[in-house]
Amino acid sequence: MDRNSILGVVLIMAVLIGFSIFNQPSKEEQEAAKRKQDSLALVEKKYQDSLKLVTKPVAALKADTVAVSDTLNNDSLAQTKLTDNFGVFGLAAQGEHKSITLESDLLKLKLNSKGGQIDYVELKKYKTGEGKPLVLNNGDSSQFNLSFFSENKMISTGDLYFELPAKGITVTGKDSQSVSIKLNAGEGRYIEYVYSLKGDDYRVGFKINFVNMGSLVASNAGYMELNWKQKLLQQEKSHQNESAVSTIYYRYTDEEVDHLSETKDDGTELKTKVQWVGFKQQYFSSVLIADQAFESPTRINSTVIANEGAVRMMHANFTIPFSHQNNESTGMSFYYGPNHYQTLKKYNIGLEKLVPLGWGIFGWVNRFAVIPVFNFLNSFDINYGIIILILTILIKVVLLPLTYKSYISTAKMKVLQPEMSEIQAKFKSDPMKLQQETMTLYRKAGVSPLGGCLPMLLQMPILIAMFRFFPASIELRQEGFLWAKDLSTYDSILDLPFNIPFYGDHVSLFTILMTVSTLIYTRMNMQMTAATNPSMKYVMYLMPIMFLGIFNNYSSGLSYYYFLANMITFGQQYLFKSFVDEKAIHAKIQENKKKPVKKSKFQERLEKMAKERGVRK
Repeated sequence: MDRNSILGVVLIMAVLIGFSIFNQPSKEEQEAAKRKQDSLALVEKKYQDSLKLVTKPVAALKADTVAVSDTLNNDSLAQTKLTDNFGVFGLAAQGEHKSITLESDLLKLKLNSKGGQIDYVELKKYKTGEGKPLVLNNGDSSQFNLSFFSENKMISTGDLYFELPAKGITVTGKDSQSVSIKLNAGEGRYIEYVYSLKGDDYRVGFKINFVNMGSLVASNAGYMELNWKQKLLQQEKSHQNESAVSTIYYRYTDEEVDHLSETKDDGTELKTKVQWVGFKQQYFSSVLIADQAFESPTRINSTVIANEGAVRMMHANFTIPFSHQNNESTGMSFYYGPNHYQTLKKYNIGLEKLVPLGWGIFGWVNRFAVIPVFNFLNSFDINYGIIILILTILIKVVLLPLTYKSYISTAKMKVLQPEMSEIQAKFKSDPMKLQQETMTLYRKAGVSPLGGCLPMLLQMPILIAMFRFFPASIELRQEGFLWAKDLSTYDSILDLPFNIPFYGDHVSLFTILMTVSTLIYTRMNMQMTAATNPSMKYVMYLMPIMFLGIFNNYSSGLSYYYFLANMITFGQQYLFKSFVDEKAIHAKIQENKKKPVKKSKFQERLEKMAKERGVRK
């Protein structure tokens, strides 16, 4: 830059500085300007605040509009997906879990909107072994649904929501009411479940109505599947005992009743019509009963659950006919209640077979003798311990002639024991001759070696019948006597901190009393028969010792009965001994020996066999 340019720049800067100094406002003018600026700022602030008040709802409305739009789009996509999965049932695939209560004098039930099933069953007159409300199923412990094809989609009603009424029902006495719930498929098409309840009945009516559903179900499907699953919740004190008798029972239309294994996992396909299928526990059952019959096949299976809290998982799959009519119905009913013989028998469909009274003659004894007497005694409203005592006395009185005959036969064998010992010593090296001489002695004396066994065998049906009766009697459940708080299960006087193999983790006093009395009874019999075989003595004593372990976990009512039976037998033995003269019996036997005796066919066969072996008489 040259000198003239530098001079020009300096002159321009001097002019600008001078102009700014000349035009600078006075102090008064600055203060006035400041006041004006502050006023303008205040007005601007108020304007902005008012503007915010006006524009904020508009912005929020815009945001809400965007959110609603997004939601509608999402809902539309979700509904499209539901329609793809469930077809016309897509609207029913969304809903809210709701429930209504159905209550009678005996039952408290809850219907769930999802699946339309009974997902809660309480028996109001019973408690669990721990004293809690007795609930047969609750929530996820039970599943009940129809399955069928519609519009090339597998539909399960368990995934869909039924329309429930606003409130449930309560019935008492002989009154009955019904409640209807619907699964809507649109355009007047729906599946309807109708549940009916009576105040004094354990049965729950259940009817399925198909309304205008003919065109919705696959045309090549002539049936639907009804699936029923239930986890059997533990109700009793002993998980082992309850699990050991829980299984699935079923009845064919020809009135035959059968069941799956009680001791292991089991399952089968029933290829003929079935009238009912029951999920049986020790003292309670859930049974599904067809008004007509379930078509074949019906598939059932039972799986053991080892953990406490539940005993088994049950599953039944039924075949429900469907003929594609506009209106079709299938009728059935549930039984939720106790395994009480008289209660079940009144339905007249074989439900009483759920009470395991034994097969053949053992069941007959219980049905036609023990149960009627037990119910008669129960009508007097006395303690069940006293009822068992009276029942035991009555049974012993009925069996008294057989018991007396057995005692006399045993007394005769005791009198003959010295002569039998001589024969055994004389022919111990010749078994065939020993057998011949022994039979000859019996024949001459007029004594039958089976004389004592036969009366005992005739008593066995009653003994075994009682073995089945007491553990199956719900009447004894939670009924106490003396130290036993519950005669239907074991009476523990001492809970052990450990488990003894073959014995358990507790001490049952009634079992100990029964075992001791059985040992005494065994000793008395051995003295009567004068048995000399040492190995036989050990065998005879071993059985009562085994009872100590076997019965320790059984019904205390059963152990109490066997203890009473032994004590009464002791009394009978004492009375027999007081007026039965063994010397007179011996004299009578000696007289019989002098009489000519015709050989029996059995004796002739023995002698013939001996001759064939070269044995001389």
